[in-house]
Amino acid sequence: MVLSIFHSPLGDCMRDTEYAPVPLEVVPLPSHIRSVQPGGGICYRIELLWGKLRRWYLIRFRKGYVAKMAARRSGSTDGAPHPVLDPRDLKYCRNQCTCDWKAEDDPFSWRDCIPLARWGLAETLIMGAASLLLAGLPLLAGLEYWPWALPGLVLFIWILSFFRDPHRVVPTDPGLLVAPADGKIVEIAYLDEDPFIEKPAIRIGIFLSIFNVHINRSPCDSQVVELRYAPGLFLDARNPESAMKNENMWIGLQEATAPYRRFCVRQIAGLFARRIVCGLRPGETVARGQSFGMIKLGSRTELIIPQEDGLELQVRVGQKVTAGSTMIARYAVDT
Repeated sequence: MVLSIFHSPLGDCMRDTEYAPVPLEVVPLPSHIRSVQPGGGICYRIELLWGKLRRWYLIRFRKGYVAKMAARRSGSTDGAPHPVLDPRDLKYCRNQCTCDWKAEDDPFSWRDCIPLARWGLAETLIMGAASLLLAGLPLLAGLEYWPWALPGLVLFIWILSFFRDPHRVVPTDPGLLVAPADGKIVEIAYLDEDPFIEKPAIRIGIFLSIFNVHINRSPCDSQVVELRYAPGLFLDARNPESAMKNENMWIGLQEATAPYRRFCVRQIAGLFARRIVCGLRPGETVARGQSFGMIKLGSRTELIIPQEDGLELQVRVGQKVTAGSTMIARYAVDT
């Protein structure tokens, strides 16, 4: 089943060239993608259990709150694997339904002000508590054992660092593509043709070490055409074979305005990164630099862009880039 949505170039201020409306053929989410984190995980299961207990409490003891949130909810909960009582219940099943709340109706929007990834809050709490316990046990035996507490403290600091979600300044110039991930450019490959883009393309590979921010961001203003998830191995992300053999999420995007170029982003798990998060819904629009997911604990992200006359790459192999801020490429803009 393919859903067709037609773009209109009316009001487009990026180009003076007239473009005919382009059909956006949105592919529904595949049945094997049952969560924004399709690979699961221990922390994931703990959160699902906590959510089940929390919903039981709300339904039993806070019926007024449940009714209020239901009245303010928009869209449909059809497809969600469990009752969606408030925005917290959308964390892992956002891509399974169409419901949502406005920011002013979300009592938990304050969590977006915490400089940590919301998708990693459970891991931060669980792994952070374990590392602090590891640091505290030697001190219980006596202050003279304080050196043995350092590994736990270092681990705690690293956990906070890994799941950090810093603010990014997104460039606004037309025709720009920004980096979809933090890390180092390890590949720039010229392809004869990409099946989704349907023309010659350039694949840009970014390696994310365990010390990089792991939030993924949209390279441009675009609409989500298709999502494909493939289970796989967990080879070192620096290994070229990892791009084909590792667990990955492929995201097909199309520009929201003329000339409606197509792009691909691939989130690829690595040796330590075993959990891919992608919160996108097919057909929705994302802004340039907007976060849409993350990869947990060291990985690779690829951006595939169409080759065109006037395209200028802004990066080189070995260069470090910052998601949402570093310019990857610039397309010519008609004036």
